[in-house]
Amino acid sequence: MNQISWSFQTFSQLVKTCIAQRDILTGKSLHALYLKNLIPSSTYLSNHFILLYSKCGCLTAARHAFNKTQQANVFSFNVLLAAYAKESRIADAHQLFGQIPQPDLVSYNTLISAYADRGETGNALRLFKDMRLKVFDMDGFTLSGLITACCNHVCLIKQLHCFAVYCGFGNYASVNNSLLTYYSRNGFLDEAKRLFYEMGEVKDEVSWNSMVVAYGQHREGLKALALFQQMVRMDLDVDMYTLASVLTAFTCSEDLLGGLQFHAKLIKTGFHQNSHIGSGLIDLYAKCSGGVRNCMKVFEEIPQPDLVLWNTMISGYSQYEAYSEEALDCFMKMQRFGYCPDDCSFVCVISSCSNLSSPSQGKQIHALTIKSEIPSNRIAVNNALVAMYSKCGNLQDARRLYDRMPEHNTVSLNSMIAGYAQHGIGVESLRLFEWMLEKDIPPTSITFVSVLSACAHTGKVEEGQKYFKMMKEKFGLEPEAEHYSCMIDLLGRAGKLNEAERLIESMPLSPGSIGWAALLGACRKHGNMNLAIKAANQFLHLEPLNAVPYIMLANIYASAGKWEEVAAIRKLMRDRGVQKKPGCSWIEVKRRIHVFVAEDSSHPMIKKVCDYLEEMSRKMKQAGYVPDVRWALVKDDEIGHGEKEKRLVHHSEKLAVAFGLLSTKDGEPILVMKNLRICGDCHNAIKFMSAIAGREITVRDAHRFHCFNNGLCSCGDYW
Repeated sequence: MNQISWSFQTFSQLVKTCIAQRDILTGKSLHALYLKNLIPSSTYLSNHFILLYSKCGCLTAARHAFNKTQQANVFSFNVLLAAYAKESRIADAHQLFGQIPQPDLVSYNTLISAYADRGETGNALRLFKDMRLKVFDMDGFTLSGLITACCNHVCLIKQLHCFAVYCGFGNYASVNNSLLTYYSRNGFLDEAKRLFYEMGEVKDEVSWNSMVVAYGQHREGLKALALFQQMVRMDLDVDMYTLASVLTAFTCSEDLLGGLQFHAKLIKTGFHQNSHIGSGLIDLYAKCSGGVRNCMKVFEEIPQPDLVLWNTMISGYSQYEAYSEEALDCFMKMQRFGYCPDDCSFVCVISSCSNLSSPSQGKQIHALTIKSEIPSNRIAVNNALVAMYSKCGNLQDARRLYDRMPEHNTVSLNSMIAGYAQHGIGVESLRLFEWMLEKDIPPTSITFVSVLSACAHTGKVEEGQKYFKMMKEKFGLEPEAEHYSCMIDLLGRAGKLNEAERLIESMPLSPGSIGWAALLGACRKHGNMNLAIKAANQFLHLEPLNAVPYIMLANIYASAGKWEEVAAIRKLMRDRGVQKKPGCSWIEVKRRIHVFVAEDSSHPMIKKVCDYLEEMSRKMKQAGYVPDVRWALVKDDEIGHGEKEKRLVHHSEKLAVAFGLLSTKDGEPILVMKNLRICGDCHNAIKFMSAIAGREITVRDAHRFHCFNNGLCSCGDYW
């Protein structure tokens, strides 16, 4: 008996060591011995095997161990519940909670925290109400979870703050830190400062770091640095997390100069080689304009980069469309160095595939996510994939993936609503939004940008005005410049230019270049010369080196035959050194990108493409196509009608479409990307090409998708 007791103690210690060291291989071996009854059955040991698998992220094995437990107690349930909560498997956590015979405070706190992490305010509050009805005493962690859950509701947060003080939790560090984090992240700097200084000696490193971040988010990097220096003078523990908070302050305030100075201090102390600090530095340089080139330098100075650092590097590149290929290269290199990508890796690299508009790359990454069986938050990966398929013109696969997702959140819906809006399917976009409202899923500012854009692209003026009003009145969301730009676009496209101008004059903020560009585009469509000049001048005042207002105004003058004005604008561009971005289109065929520029003869198949276009033009004219030579934007006395037609034929989007039709199988849909807005003649011509070739042709220009099929476009010619 003593021998058995001794073996049990030794065995227990070995299991504990495996848990501490996350040694899953040895742990599995010990579990196999335990299941063979070589060690006496024990709820204590069973619970520790559940804990081992949970800590190692092996939820399937954890659930299997739980099911093998002969007498599961509340601890067994809580261990598995915490594992589900950590991996955001909220449905499993909710179901398991309902199976606990007598849930304790830990059970309630764990599930409330899980709901909080997912932003499910209603479920968290309902669970708290149930807990109070069962006369459970709450603790600081209960309130911390509730505060996190209510982070999108100012009134609830303030009520919880009062409730915490009333119930005697006003001096609990965990509660105050949660409140401080909320106030610091949501723009309530005065409340954050008041709470911080009222905390007295309760304050810990988390409190100080939260306050540092608060200053940073309010673009007060110097105050953040001063607070950090005060921590040093007070001999408080300053570790890598504190230093990372100071870096966050410079990042949030986009203070690249201050960040460079702090980087110098980190080099002196040797902290620059710390992986956690390195992540903060890379994030700083990636988010501060002009600093992204330093990211790789920081990365190369760290002797032992971890997965987080690799992810930060990929994320930094993925934020810039021009660095999307670097993000993909970094992702591949990470795997060659033996790191398995997690959900964060996939989300960032999928975003880069979206920027590259590379369907083949996106599908490869999608296949890799399936093979990887990542145990973490797959909903984030699925959301990124839905957005990627939408941006690559594959709305059918986006919807198919969306429908197969086991659960959705606001981001999922935002991605699908935006996808439908970009493809001109406004009816479906608004239907999803109405369903979202019916299910009490709170929309965000991003949701309303997509919804208003859908209304603008489909001419639904009344609906757009209703939703714009709903933002503030029903959901307390203050319209931002993007929302106003959508409304300007909505009114302008519908020909309500006076209303659009009145909206601009009554706005509480500047419409910015996007707003003036929307109005300028509407003026071109409806031929309002005077308002176009005003919009162009305002645009130029904001961005004098941006070629867009010059080109748009010159095109308006050209359409009206005012060639002297056109010449004056072109001279102004030359004098100011403003260069027009050349229009180019590209298409991916057999995993290769083929780029076409108007009048460019560098492509190896250009002669064959031009011959095909000439033959196609004859067929199109027989079918009723009439070239709109106004889009040649050249004076009548400069070149003849035939030369104007030739210039139109060689527009980049026509060249790319022709190449796609030549290089793919009959019936295969093709996708063409363009860096500028598609011209009116090309839009009309590709409708005819789709009908004659019997193909589905999708063109994504700088504004939206145009899906041509059987002589019609998804935009309904409302663009």
